[in-house]
Amino acid sequence: MKKILVILFSLSLVSCAVEGLESTIDNNANNPNNPNNPNNTATFTDALPLNIGNYWTYDVVGLTNTRDSLYIFGDETIGAHTYKKFKNRNNIATGFYCTSVNNNNVRKEAGKLLLTGNLSVLQGITLPAGVDFSVTDFVIFKESATNGEILSEKTGTFQQTISNFPVTIEYRLRAIGGENFTSFTSPNNDVYPNVKSTKIVVNLKITSTQTIAGFPVTINILPQQDVVVSTQYLSRNIGIVYTKTNTNFALDPTIAAQIGLPVSNSQIQEEFLDTYNVN
Repeated sequence: MKKILVILFSLSLVSCAVEGLESTIDNNANNPNNPNNPNNTATFTDALPLNIGNYWTYDVVGLTNTRDSLYIFGDETIGAHTYKKFKNRNNIATGFYCTSVNNNNVRKEAGKLLLTGNLSVLQGITLPAGVDFSVTDFVIFKESATNGEILSEKTGTFQQTISNFPVTIEYRLRAIGGENFTSFTSPNNDVYPNVKSTKIVVNLKITSTQTIAGFPVTINILPQQDVVVSTQYLSRNIGIVYTKTNTNFALDPTIAAQIGLPVSNSQIQEEFLDTYNVN
């Protein structure tokens, strides 16, 4: 009888230990701060709260001063994933950030924000049209990104004829990790806590092959250069609080005159968060 009691007591201790271990494992696995949690979306992705009805308004300062109103319209299912659909009031946006997410879909996954849609990041740039910036799960933000880390990239090449001038256009779209700020002060002196920046960069190269004296000659109409560099600053539990976009390009002046394109363009646009409602 004593032996039986000892065995039962030992089994009871083992059972309690196993239950305690399982409980610890479950708690750790479900901890949102645990990087090994497969359901972890990382707390900092609250930098862009994705709930229907959330909205943000921005004062856009550039060549002209305007105002954008961005909101989350609803859910949209694409393939196996459900996204949040972003829209601008009256479907019109002037700022780089609001334009880039307008009518596009965003979802969270493992500390990342992924965008599916068409990035209209060359709006207002008088360069050849036709660049395909349609993307699927393009990473626009990554919580753990290091400064300079490439988060997503899309490249392509296509031909076009401009004023009877055959040209080849090469493009490269990148999202790049930026800096971390415990406290960030925007140029209009608004202060935001827990901010991380991300860059969207568009690089273009335009060439034309001409036959001169019976030999093919490649002319650099637009030497390879970053024509758009836009930096977005995201604050936890708020969203994008400030965006600065630099647009610069310089073409070969002789060729530019022949095909009717401007020789150069240089402008800065800023988007300042004004009002917002997130839940």
